[in-house]
Formats: sequence, C-alpha cells, structure tokens
Amino acid sequence: MVCMDCRIVFMGSPEFSLPTLSKLNQITEVVGVVSQPDRPAGRGRTLQPPDVKVLAESLGIALIQPTTLKSEVAMQQLKEWSPDLIVVAAFGQILRENVLALPKYGCLNVHASLLPRWRGAAPIQAAILHDDQTGVTIMKMDRGLDTGDILNQKAIQIKEVMNAGMLSEVLAHLGADLLAETLPLYLDGSLQPKPQDDTQATYAPRMKKQDGMLDTHQPASFLARQVRAYDPWPGVFMFFDDKRLKIFQAHSIEGVFCMPGERMIIDHQPALGTDQGCLVLDEVQMAGKKRVSGEAFLNGTPNWSANQERK
Repeated sequence: MVCMDCRIVFMGSPEFSLPTLSKLNQITEVVGVVSQPDRPAGRGRTLQPPDVKVLAESLGIALIQPTTLKSEVAMQQLKEWSPDLIVVAAFGQILRENVLALPKYGCLNVHASLLPRWRGAAPIQAAILHDDQTGVTIMKMDRGLDTGDILNQKAIQIKEVMNAGMLSEVLAHLGADLLAETLPLYLDGSLQPKPQDDTQATYAPRMKKQDGMLDTHQPASFLARQVRAYDPWPGVFMFFDDKRLKIFQAHSIEGVFCMPGERMIIDHQPALGTDQGCLVLDEVQMAGKKRVSGEAFLNGTPNWSANQERK
C-alpha cells in the first residue's frame, strides 16, 4: 500500500483512465469514483456508460456521475468520502477552487503530454501532428487549464506507425505506472512540485468532427500525420462522388509533381496531389461500404483517376 490511511477519490471517464484506476485500486484505498454521465452512442443512440463506470462497478467502488461538479449533491458526496487526495485522468470537467481545496494533499492529474507542451483537451493528437516525442506528466492541479506544478514526467518516442488510439493506450499505462512511482514520494514530502515555464506553453484545443476534413493545400507529410493523429476520432475524410470517403491509413511521397486535390494512381494505390508531394491512401472506407485497402478500393472504383498510373 502507498499509504495505509490515504483515502483517494478518482475522477475519469474514457478508456485512457482505466489503467490509472486499476493501479490505484491495487496500491491504496479508492473510496469513490466520479465519472461523466452515460451518453447516447451508436446508430441507435442508446445510453452507454463511460468506461470508468464499468470498471468501478466491477471493482465494487462507489460511483457518482454528476453532470457538473458544481452541483450541491456532487459536492456533498465528495465531502462524505473525505478524500486525502483526488486523482484525475481524462475526467473532462474543470475542478473549481472548492474541490481543489478539499483533499489534504490536493488534486493530482495524469496528463498525456510533456507539460507545458500541449495543455488542453487533445494533447495526444497534437503531439502526433507536430512532434516526434511525447510523454506523460503527473501534475498538481490548480485553477488553470493544465497549468499546475509538475511532480514527475516520463518521455517516449512516437513511432511512425502509431495512431492516436495506439499512442493513447501506451500513455495510459505509462501514466498509471508513473503515478504509482510518484505517489509515495509526494505523500511523504520528499518530492516537491516544480512550476511550469509558461513561456513554453502550447495548447491543444478540443477537436470537432469537421476538423477531419482533408485539406490538400497542406503538405502531404502533414496530412499523413493527420490521418494517424485523428484515428479513431474525429477521423480524416474527403468527398468523392458526393459520398464521404474515410481515410484510415496513408503515407506521403515527395518529389512527385501534382496539383492539390488531383486524383491519381501510384503503385496501384489511390493518391492525392497536395501542396507538397502526394498523399497515398493505403486504407479507406466509402460511405455505406466496408473498410478496404487502397488497391481494393481502386478495383471497385474505375473513375478515381483518368490519368495513367504513376510509378
């Protein structure tokens, strides 16, 4: 046990949160879990529980799902749990002053970036788009958006095959392990938080579905990163024959002369001209059809390009 008398409340919702909750449950006492409400999902728009709710219930941990932590009911429950520490991992709500001040040891956040780089809601996607390295940060929370003092960090390289889903899973487990290493040192006072350098801060705002619209006036190398960064959500797409074409895998080719948006065939694969180079579509899905390789897509789409195939 990290601390025999340490009572922890955990706040989180999506799959990213699960390794942290599991780890906490192994090493100390989790007295309660706070998660987002059930949300409509799928074609039938039926209510689906967040991943953390499912895990908390399987572990027999008390759970609340307030629409907002501003509610008196939520605050009363937090007080009844009387936590020594609150741990947050991808919760999705800003913690107000009264929540931050409630636990003896404050509130810690497992954040999926090397703060102060990529504060905000989409650090994993931003890192794939712009960086070759990322990591996790254990941070003591304050009133700002990911502006709190840093307790610990661990960096990893972003592999070229990684999409956001893959990287999220890696960082989720990395963050849980780093938290377990950090907690004993923090709780006994041997590890002191260090302020972030605000002059180095960058921001990764929450994404919208429309952000996935392919813009061929960007360089092909950037678009290839975007395909990985936006998988599984919001996904990269374009329109072909007035239908949405989703792009799941792609790679860039430099040194090929082409116009932005020009459709062509390269090595038996569909490709698009961009501002710099060509984007080859390795795996796609036309609306209403199955996800297929680029070559299989071409076999059923003779009107993709009227030009001769390029090598």
